[in-house]
Amino acid sequence: MKYTTIIITLLLLSSCSDEFLEVRPVGRVLESNFYQTEEQIFEGLVGVYDVLQWNDQAGFTMLRPLLDAASDDAHAGGKDASDQRSWVAWDAFSTNPDLGPQEGFWRRNYRGIYRANLLLEKIEEAEGISDRFEKRVIAEAKFLRAKYHFDLARLFGNALVLTSTLGSDGYYTVEQKPVNEVLAQVEQDLNDAIPDLPETVGGNELGRITKGAGRSLLGRAILYGNDDSKMSAAASVLEDVINSGLYSLEPNFGDIFKTSNEHGVESIFEISFSDNSIADWWMRDEGQGKGEGNVGIQFVGMRDYSGDTFAPGWGFCPVSDDLVSAMNGDPRFEHTIIDANAISGASYDTTSYQNTGYFVRKYAPLKANTAGDGAIPLNWANNIREIRYADVLLMAAEAIVRSGGSESTAQNYLNQVRARVGLAAVTSSGNDLLEAIYTERRMELALEGHRFFDLVRTGKAASVLGSKGFVAGTHEFLPIPQSEIDLSNNALEQNTGY
Repeated sequence: MKYTTIIITLLLLSSCSDEFLEVRPVGRVLESNFYQTEEQIFEGLVGVYDVLQWNDQAGFTMLRPLLDAASDDAHAGGKDASDQRSWVAWDAFSTNPDLGPQEGFWRRNYRGIYRANLLLEKIEEAEGISDRFEKRVIAEAKFLRAKYHFDLARLFGNALVLTSTLGSDGYYTVEQKPVNEVLAQVEQDLNDAIPDLPETVGGNELGRITKGAGRSLLGRAILYGNDDSKMSAAASVLEDVINSGLYSLEPNFGDIFKTSNEHGVESIFEISFSDNSIADWWMRDEGQGKGEGNVGIQFVGMRDYSGDTFAPGWGFCPVSDDLVSAMNGDPRFEHTIIDANAISGASYDTTSYQNTGYFVRKYAPLKANTAGDGAIPLNWANNIREIRYADVLLMAAEAIVRSGGSESTAQNYLNQVRARVGLAAVTSSGNDLLEAIYTERRMELALEGHRFFDLVRTGKAASVLGSKGFVAGTHEFLPIPQSEIDLSNNALEQNTGY
C-alpha cells in the first residue's frame, strides 16, 4: 500500500494561544535560512502547536463536537439536513469516500505531522542553541507528532506513519500501516518525549506540554490499543500522574469549564484559543493562521436564541434523549446539558434539525464570553479541556481492573470522581466494577468527545449505535478521503466497507 501526496506546506503565520504562543512568524526568512536561532526555532514550535486549533480544514471539522454527534450523546443538528452535510453523514453513519469529515481530519493531522518533522530535522542543524532548550523543543514536537498520529489512528485505523519530511519521490513510497503499528509509533514518540518535558510550566507558558500531559496521552493510547497484556503499563504511567501531586479535582464540577478557570488544578492538557486576532469572515482561510478562536462554541449554541446568560449559536449537537435520560438525577446534569425549554423568558429556533430541546452546556456560548470585535462566531476564546484529571482517574481505574490489579485502588479512583459530585461510593468488583467505570466515564465526560472512541475500543459500538446505522467492521473508522486516493493514483488503499 503506497501513498502519494501529503498535504504539506510550511505555514507558520499565526500564534496558537493567548497564554504563551504569542510569537508571530511573518514569513520574512526563507525556510532554508530559518531555524538558526532559538527565537526562530520557537516560532517553528508555535507552528506545530498551531494546528491543534484548526477548525476548518475542508469545511468545518471540529473534532470534539463531531465526535459527540457520532456517538449516542448528541445528533448532528444545524439549520436543516443540508447544513454541514458531512456532520449529518457521520451522525447517521452514511459517510462514503466523498462525503464526511474525513478530508478535514486527514489534512489537518498530516499538516501537523509535517510541521513537527520539519522542526525536528531543522533543529539538528541549528548551532548556538542550549542543550536544555533543544531537548525541550524536541520533546514537545514529538508529543505533538504523537497526538496527530493518535488522532489518525483512531479516526482511520490504517494510516501513514511519517517520521521525516518527504521529497517529491517519497510521496510514492510511503506505506499505510495497520492501526497497531500507528499506535506503536505514538507510544515510541511519547516515551521519547516524557523524560525531557517539564513537570510544570509558569504562567507565561500555560498551554505548553508537560510530563503529566505526556504520561496521560500515553495511558490513553495504550487503553485505545485494547491489549489487556499492556494494561499494567497503562496503569503505571497513569498512576505516575496521580501520584505526582500536581493535579486534583476541582471542588465544584460546575467550575471546570469556566473561561476564568482555564488551566485550573484539574487541567492536564488544554488546547488554547483566544479572541486576540479579532478574526473576521474575510480573513478565514482554511484555518491556517487567520484566526485563533474556537468556532465549535458557536456551533453548539442554541439557534436564534434570545434570552439571558447564553449567546445565540447555530444549533448543532442537540443532546440526545438517551443521554438526557441517562443523566436524569445526576448532579452533573445542569453543568452538562441545557434544558432550553426550562429557561424562563427565553426563545430559540425549535424547528432546527434534530432539535430535542437539549443542548451542550460545557462548551455553550455565553454572553459574558462574547468577543468585543470581529466576527463573533470566529472569536470564541474557550479552551478545549483535552485531558483532565477526572479522566486520568477513570482511565487508571479501568487499566487496573483489566490488568488484574488492586480493585480497592480502582474503586478509590472511581469513587473520588463520584464523591466530588456527592454520589455514593461503588463497592462492586470484577466485570461489574469495570462496567461501573464505563458508566462513570459517560456521565463525567459527557459531551467532551470521548464517548464514540470509548464505545469503539470496548466493543460496544455496534450494540449502542446500531440503531443510528453503525455497522461493525466498517464504521469504527472513517473512509480514507477519495481525494487522497485519487491523488495517489489509487496507491492508497480504502478502508473496509467503503
